[in-house]
Amino acid sequence: MSSASIVSGAATIVRRSARNVVRVASTSAKVEVNHHEENSKSDIHKNESGRAKKKLKVSAESTTLANNTSQPEHIAYTTTVEETSTTKTRKKTARTKEIPLPSPCAYPPRPTNEWKIGAHISAAGGVENAILNASTVRANAFALFLKSQRKWTSPPLKDTSIALFKDRMKEFGYESRHVIPHGSYLINLGNPDSDKRAKSYECFLDDLKRCEQLGLTLYNFHPGSTVGQCTTQESIKHIATCLNEAHRATHSVITVLENMAGAGNIIGSKLSELRDIIDLVEDKTRVGVCIDTCHVFAAGYAIRSEAGWEAMLQEFDEMIGLKYLLAMHINDSKTPLGSKKDRHENIGLGNIGIQAFKRIVTDQRTRDIPLILETPGFEKVDVWTKEIEVLNRISAAELQVRHRDKDQRQQKQEDEDELNELDDVPLLGGGSEEEELRRYADEIKRAVEQSQKGAKGSGKLASGGMKRKRKDDDEEEECDHSDEE
Repeated sequence: MSSASIVSGAATIVRRSARNVVRVASTSAKVEVNHHEENSKSDIHKNESGRAKKKLKVSAESTTLANNTSQPEHIAYTTTVEETSTTKTRKKTARTKEIPLPSPCAYPPRPTNEWKIGAHISAAGGVENAILNASTVRANAFALFLKSQRKWTSPPLKDTSIALFKDRMKEFGYESRHVIPHGSYLINLGNPDSDKRAKSYECFLDDLKRCEQLGLTLYNFHPGSTVGQCTTQESIKHIATCLNEAHRATHSVITVLENMAGAGNIIGSKLSELRDIIDLVEDKTRVGVCIDTCHVFAAGYAIRSEAGWEAMLQEFDEMIGLKYLLAMHINDSKTPLGSKKDRHENIGLGNIGIQAFKRIVTDQRTRDIPLILETPGFEKVDVWTKEIEVLNRISAAELQVRHRDKDQRQQKQEDEDELNELDDVPLLGGGSEEEELRRYADEIKRAVEQSQKGAKGSGKLASGGMKRKRKDDDEEEECDHSDEE
C-alpha cells in the first residue's frame, strides 16, 4: 500500500470520528432540552392545578381608641387574591395586614365654640375623607358633595366608605346637624318640562338616600328655575310637589332650601319665594332654609350694617320663621349690594366687610348651626384655616367681653369707675374694635396672597387636597338650568 493511500485512509477515519462526536453532542443537547421542557410542563401543570379564578375579598374590622390614648386606630384587611392570565394561573394567596387609620390625635385640636364654623370640604377619594379634611382646617362643621355635582348619575357609595364615614364622625366628634351636604348644580325641581323635572327629581332623591345611608340629617340645594317657560308661582308648585314626593320616599333627611342672588329666572332670591315653597310642603319638619350671605347681599339685603342685618332677620322671622334657619353659607361678596351676581370673596376682603361677619358669629340666632365658608380656597389649606381661626377668635373675644360685663353687673357692690374702664376694654386684644377687625382682615389677605403665589406650608390632606369643583369667576353660578341635558 502506498503512503498516499495510508494518508487518505487516516483522514477518512478522522472525519468520521468528528461526525460521530457532533452527533453525540447534538443528541445529548436534545436530551437535556427535552428533559428541561418536561420539568417545565410538570411545574406549570402543578401550578394550574393549585389555582382558581380571580377573586378579591376585602373585609375590614375597626376598633375604637381605648381610653383616649394617642395610639392610632387600625383596620385589619384580610385580602385573598387569585390571579389569572390567558396562558397560566397562579396559586391563590391570602395576606392580612394592619393599616393604621387616622387618629384625631394626629390632627390640630378644634376650638370649642357654640358657633359651628367650617367650610365646604373636598370628598375626593371617598366621602370618609371629608372628615379628615375638615379636621385639617379645624372646622367644627362642614359641607361636602356626596357625588359628582356635574353628572346626573354616579356609582353608589361603597360599603367601606359608609362604614368609615360613620366611624370617623364618632371618632372626630362631629354631629350630623353640623354637616350639610350640597346638592348637584344640575338639579332643577322647578322646571316646567316634566321629563327634565323627573330627571332632576331622580338625582335629588338619590342624594337624599345617600344622606340616610351616611346617617346625615340635612341636605342643602338650590330651589330651581322657571327657565323662562312658566311663572314663578308655577315653578314654586313644582318644587313643593317634588319635595313632598321625596319626603314620602325617604325617612328623616331635612331638605334645606338655599336663598339665591337673583340672576335670570332663578327662584329664591326673595324670602317670600322661600316662604311660598315651605307653605306648600306637607311635612314642615322636613324642610328648612340656608342663608348665603353673598346671595342675600347680591339680592339687595344690606346686611353690611347692623341695621341691615337686623332688618333681614326680622323679615325672615316674620315671613318664614327663625326655627327654619338651619344653616348659613358665610361668604363675602366681590360685587356690590343688589348686583344679582353670585361672586364669592374671602372674609373681610369684599363688599360685605368683616364687621358683618363678627355679628354673625356672635348672634344667638346663628348659634349651633353649620356656618359654612364657600370662599375661594386656591386649593390650599392655609386660607380656610386662617378664615376659620379668625372667625373663632372674633367670636371668642366678643363673648368674653359680654360675660365679663354680665359678671360685673351681677355684683352687688359695683364701682362706677370700673364700669367706665370696662367700656374701654378692647374687644379683640389691643386697639379699637375697628382696628382689630382690620388686622384680622389683613391676616386673611396675607393667607390668600401666599396661597395664590403657591407658598409652602399647606398641610397634607386626605386624597390629594382640598379641591372643591367650582365654576369660573366669569360664569354665573346661578345658571338657568336651561342646558341641563
